Amino acid sequence: MMTSRELFKRRAQRTRFQLKKKASGKVRLSVHRSANHVYAQLIDDKAGTTLASASTLDKDVSGSVKATGNADAAAVVGKLIAERAKAAGVDTVVFDRGGFQYHGRVKALGDAAREAGLNF
Repeated sequence: MMTSRELFKRRAQRTRFQLKKKASGKVRLSVHRSANHVYAQLIDDKAGTTLASASTLDKDVSGSVKATGNADAAAVVGKLIAERAKAAGVDTVVFDRGGFQYHGRVKALGDAAREAGLNF
């Protein structure tokens, strides 16, 4: 029997495999959530570098929200990562949700990034 962590890693690998197959060189928007925070990174897999990142630990975000572990904070992170992507010259990405369901905080981050002008 597999543990829940092992199952999570399998889901994440399956998601990334499909993304890399269909990405055709696009930058990847990787999302991670913990109990208290939400993190987002723009990753260029060809060069192996992180172009931009945003999280609820940033002073811009933590000062503007009451709690850092909810959908409202994730939406602020989504807007921030979209702004930083535009500054880095990126407008089209593939959304890497990892092993997380596209629901709740992950969905709030994705929707906010789309509204701010990021295409995926």
